[in-house]
Amino acid sequence: MHSFAYGALWIFVFVLPWENMVVIPGLGTLSKALGIFALTVTAFAPLISGRVRRVRLFHVCGLVFVVWATSSVLRVEEWQQHWALLRSLTYVQLLLMCWMIWELAPDVRRQRGLLMAYVLGAYVSGLATILAYVTGHGTSATLRRFAAEGFDANALGTILALAIPMAWYLGLTYQRRIPQWICRAYLPIGVFAIGLTASRGALVVGTVALLIVPLTLTKLSPGRMVGALLLLIVCGTLAAVYVPQTSLARYSTISSEVEEGKFGGRGEVWLAGLRAFADQPLVGHGSATFKGVVEPYLGRAIVAHNTYLQILVEQGILGFVPWFMMFVAVFFQVRRLPPLERRFGLILMATLGIGLLPLSWDDRKPVWFILAILAAFSESLRPVRMVTAAAQRHALRTAPVARRAVSPRPRIYPSSPPSADPSGTPIHDA
Repeated sequence: MHSFAYGALWIFVFVLPWENMVVIPGLGTLSKALGIFALTVTAFAPLISGRVRRVRLFHVCGLVFVVWATSSVLRVEEWQQHWALLRSLTYVQLLLMCWMIWELAPDVRRQRGLLMAYVLGAYVSGLATILAYVTGHGTSATLRRFAAEGFDANALGTILALAIPMAWYLGLTYQRRIPQWICRAYLPIGVFAIGLTASRGALVVGTVALLIVPLTLTKLSPGRMVGALLLLIVCGTLAAVYVPQTSLARYSTISSEVEEGKFGGRGEVWLAGLRAFADQPLVGHGSATFKGVVEPYLGRAIVAHNTYLQILVEQGILGFVPWFMMFVAVFFQVRRLPPLERRFGLILMATLGIGLLPLSWDDRKPVWFILAILAAFSESLRPVRMVTAAAQRHALRTAPVARRAVSPRPRIYPSSPPSADPSGTPIHDA
């Protein structure tokens, strides 16, 4: 039963990077239908096996946040309760997804399988973006921005960037050639597709994601090191030659946008959000209320374009603390991983953390998926770390004793024979 449930979860994760491309009338995205099916199957697995894994701090913080966000339905105005309830139900579903990953992927093999599922799903949305470029169907005819059908270019660029550290890490750890090259080949495709989105935020996020390559070069053989450098050259060449000039011109405005504090028009939204936060700093205004509470300051309703600010405004400090503690709990778990896994986990978290700055992703599945898979990944390697550390401490304690037992300290005598007194008793040096 566990294997069948894991298969359903694998398909669900595979669909995540391209879920908006298929929408089922009356139900929503394809991933929603698959998620319901996977949750139903997973619910029966513990009943059959008779055991449930003990949760960790990450899951406790997630539960506290979801309970607090759900309680905000009672605090919002009547006309906002419908949207607040829908957002709260989404949080519940995301927390259940984290539990499914924890329950069904307890070992590294299955966790790498889920990472592979996400990379393969990113292939679908990335190739669909390239196809849109080839056929000339962009999301914006003026700016020549391209994205897979159903996706916002900014969100898609971040989804593709998150798959870069996963693909590179899997390419280093898989033993078989075919999975290795499938993962490595994603880098040029992902970088090229990100360039086609013309998303400035995604470009920054993708640059952070690519840091996984130089930070792991020391773990490569000379031949693999040359291959990695050639792969980066291919990525840069594709972006420079085939990305439209309008997109490159848009990327060149990043520094001026930052210096002027505009951030693509988001600066004024963030200022309005801070003013709204000051009105209710402790408990917040309630789930899904950001657009309504900033309208008096901006003259229009608009999303936050910043996940951290949106959580602060909607859930207040009391809700932001458990939400942010999920990241902190995973961060400290990742820090204790072996060197290669630690670098992978930290780069993936940095990519996600920066990606949340220009996006309102508090209720998006990739965010919760990455936190959940890293929490499970860190826990599965914990017994290995504990055994290794215990063996090292035991070796340090027993090494001096062993040396004394095998090689006792020799007595040292003077180089010349000891002299004797008249009575014939030897006189030793003091």
